[in-house]
Amino acid sequence: MMEDYIRIGIIGAGGIARGRHIPVLKELEAQVEVTAVCDVNIETAKQAAVEFSHPFVTSEYAEVFSRVDAVVICTPNKFHAEIAIAALEAGKHVMCEKPMSMTAGEAQAMTAAASKSNKTLMIAYHYRAMKESQAAKKLIDAGEIGTPMVARAQALRRRKVPGWGVFTNKELQGGGSLIDFGCHFLDLAVWLLGSPKPVEVSGNTYNQLSSMPGQINQWGRVDNESFEVDDHVTGYVRFDNGATLLFETSWAANVKDDKEYCSISGDTGGVDLFPLEVNQAKHGMLMDSTMNWLPGEEEPGLLQMQNFLDAVRGEAELIVKPEEAVRIQQIIDGLYESAETGRSVQL
Repeated sequence: MMEDYIRIGIIGAGGIARGRHIPVLKELEAQVEVTAVCDVNIETAKQAAVEFSHPFVTSEYAEVFSRVDAVVICTPNKFHAEIAIAALEAGKHVMCEKPMSMTAGEAQAMTAAASKSNKTLMIAYHYRAMKESQAAKKLIDAGEIGTPMVARAQALRRRKVPGWGVFTNKELQGGGSLIDFGCHFLDLAVWLLGSPKPVEVSGNTYNQLSSMPGQINQWGRVDNESFEVDDHVTGYVRFDNGATLLFETSWAANVKDDKEYCSISGDTGGVDLFPLEVNQAKHGMLMDSTMNWLPGEEEPGLLQMQNFLDAVRGEAELIVKPEEAVRIQQIIDGLYESAETGRSVQL
């Protein structure tokens, strides 16, 4: 068991570090100290470091390990496994941004390294930490909808392909809308189903829209000639307990409004989010319920980081366990393989 005060290193000081993890770490400064900041662009690392009291700044991630108890990895997806495994082998706890890795094989190697080192490995699927998600999980686990059977998940944006960073770089990210945005809703839906084992995946990917010239895009300029990742994905997942998942995600859908939606149907009722609603069949009636108030933080990153710190101290179970994140990576791999081969994939 560690001391209560935890030294943190940030590896990858780009948008997600500055937009979520750094503000949260500052809010939790009574429990943590950021003692190292790393980015391959040393100026980016220096800019992030000014938020803290003179941390060590470097462009080499291996130089971070001797100065910290744990690291938060916010690099492009290509480097998640390499850095996480190196940190775990150095005896450091790891929070890694989603997706877990580029492939399920890498994800399994990360989990093995965590098990061997007996250190904490958490994947930052922060939608699980949202108030609505936490409340939905409590309701489902309490039996309010009976046995969960069917999940529906949609993560759709209208003409919002990220035109900054490396989001559309297949070599660095491994894919597009699925591995960047849709993975959150895959993870949320499977978790709410009770984390069953996926056994079969069928899906299709599209990028025709973003490959066409003259497209309207609300999030910066996208080069249609070099666009090589998916901007729209559909899928169907079957689980070992008979549950199923209908899934759709897009950066650039031709829909009226953006949509973030997850629904779980059980044999006696259902839960929809976002917003959180419960529909039930009992007492000879059909009843719909909305929530007047939900406990929790408005910023899910706060609960996520607090859970990680508590787990590092041995005081809590992880909200997102590494073996669960491996299964999400298997589904992602399966969807991409199914789209490429035109056949369903057995997992």
